[in-house]
Amino acid sequence: MTVFALLAISLLLYLAGGVGSLLLGRSDRWAALVAGVSAAAGGVLGGAAALSVLINGSGSTLAMAGPFPFVSFSLRLDPLAALMVLVISIVTIPASIYSISYVKLYGGRGVGVMGFFLNLFIASMVMVAIVDNAFYFLLFWEMMTLASYFLVVFDEDQEAVDAGFLYFFIAHGFSMLAMIAFLLLFMQTGSLEFAAFRLAGPPTWLASVIFLLAFIGFGAKAGMMPLHVWLPRAHPAAPSHASALMSGVMIKFGIYGIIRVGMDFLGAGSAWWGWLVLAFGGVSAVLGVLYALAEHDIKRLLAYHSVENIGIILMGVGVGMIGMANHQPVVASLGLLAALYHLLNHATFKGLLFLGAGSVLYSVSTRDMGEMGGLGRRMPRTAVFFLVGALAISAIPPLNGFVSEWFTYQAFFALGGDAQFASRLLGPIAAVMLAFTGALAVMCFVKVWGLVFGGAARSVPAARAREVPRSMQVGMGGLALACVLLGLCAPLVAPLLSGVVSALIGAAQAPVASGAVVFPGDPNQAMLSTPLLAVMMLGLLAAPLLIAATYRGRRDQTRRISKDDWACGYQHTGQMSVSSAGFTEPLRGMFSWLYWLRASAAPVAHAGNASVEELTFLAKRVEPIWDRVTTSLTVGGSQFLGRHIQRFESGDLQIYCLYIFVALAAVLLAVVR
Repeated sequence: MTVFALLAISLLLYLAGGVGSLLLGRSDRWAALVAGVSAAAGGVLGGAAALSVLINGSGSTLAMAGPFPFVSFSLRLDPLAALMVLVISIVTIPASIYSISYVKLYGGRGVGVMGFFLNLFIASMVMVAIVDNAFYFLLFWEMMTLASYFLVVFDEDQEAVDAGFLYFFIAHGFSMLAMIAFLLLFMQTGSLEFAAFRLAGPPTWLASVIFLLAFIGFGAKAGMMPLHVWLPRAHPAAPSHASALMSGVMIKFGIYGIIRVGMDFLGAGSAWWGWLVLAFGGVSAVLGVLYALAEHDIKRLLAYHSVENIGIILMGVGVGMIGMANHQPVVASLGLLAALYHLLNHATFKGLLFLGAGSVLYSVSTRDMGEMGGLGRRMPRTAVFFLVGALAISAIPPLNGFVSEWFTYQAFFALGGDAQFASRLLGPIAAVMLAFTGALAVMCFVKVWGLVFGGAARSVPAARAREVPRSMQVGMGGLALACVLLGLCAPLVAPLLSGVVSALIGAAQAPVASGAVVFPGDPNQAMLSTPLLAVMMLGLLAAPLLIAATYRGRRDQTRRISKDDWACGYQHTGQMSVSSAGFTEPLRGMFSWLYWLRASAAPVAHAGNASVEELTFLAKRVEPIWDRVTTSLTVGGSQFLGRHIQRFESGDLQIYCLYIFVALAAVLLAVVR
């Protein structure tokens, strides 16, 4: 069976699941089951097709006549598109299984409709990845945006509606820039096919204009600073399994668009393009994690971490573009390899963390971390899965986040070793920014895990919380396993991604793995063995257990004193625990000017909503006036006409006969002429 046949069945399953869920809307249970199972099956087939391309290292193309005569329906599953389809599948399968139980939170509120839009959303993302034509790319891009919009506003409360409007406004406003970029390429080539775009070769100035339009247009979708304002509001508003797909997958299509236009179509024509991407990435990474630290809402905190990780990915893309423009294949390969590895990893651990946040929401019915606490004892499996995601996003070895950030550091070191002054200066600065980001990420997730799962319960719902249903545990467990495997199996994963990079930049595939180690092109520069690290860390963890077992007998002989916690003369309560605000108070004082920037940007984020409110207010004032004017004109005109017609109604039979005679004469004249 060909890869396109697998993808076609996968897409049919998504569509069948969506329509089936809609038709079974009267039964929430069956609607959720059909939507979840069909999406998971579609994800399995899509993942199989993507893996086939990645392992073989060669893509496939397919062109056929479409419904529109002016453009053909072209598909291309090259290694980059296959990686995106794989990312979709990796998150879709566990998120769909998770949703079967999770959507009980939305019982009686249109679970069937939610299943329809979720499946449509996934199918449209697959199509965006594989179409090889600007017209269909934009068509499915809009479908992806619309389907995700309906998921964001699904709660229909004021917060969700406002978040959905902001998302809709920014998504469509900035997608116009990407559309103009495609239009300029069309004017150069006379074709909408991506194959023609790759051969366009526009003048340098025009290529720079096209790149800037695409970078800003797709960057807004990715959620890079300062175009991120929609992300911390839209992602928390959506149902958690949809948040996992939006944050773990959808925003990656912004990165995909930047790579496709900037490198695949335009060949990274100028080095300053890469420096620009690197700068935006660095700012997004640092500010994203700083703003996350100040959040008390667990889903908003995770959304800000998406901004941070998009920044890390953009930093890798920037290095890759600099290397490509300067004809340095090792730098280009390392930068892109780091970016794509982190893109894949972020999908897994961010999907896991959003599912974990959804489980907490399912049990305690709040997103405020100040009302949680002590959930580790009541939801032990959720606590373990969330811990795996927290360790992975904090780049703790040997999990997947550590491996991709290790490659990112190696890319910066390779860039800093270049002869150019800018590279020697800015390469180390980028490494320092990444280190700073990593340290703050560790601090943030110590806070999150400690406040949510550690200590005592700080509210009645937290004290009564129970472990979530099994299908939700399976979904989280699948993504936790992916975080572990993508780290431990780095020697297998890195060569596959190196093949994607090689196909994209048209250079020979760089060696990045041998046996159980990975290295940045040259094993003499640095080496990393995650399996060996795992053994060493397990040994470190086992040492305290061995010591405890050795002295267990002696401890039993000592008298153990059990008393209440000392709290300055007061009885200790859960409210005396460290709060979210207290945890980050020193940091917020130290970087107050950076938090001031966010507060200053808030009015801009609300400007769209304010404009709509003013427009609605104006419409409410104008509509009655218009109604009165049109009604009075119609009524007055009718009355005027009626009064003059009444003059012909004299009641005299002879006059009526005269009317008939005149009418017949008029008819005869008309016939004769």
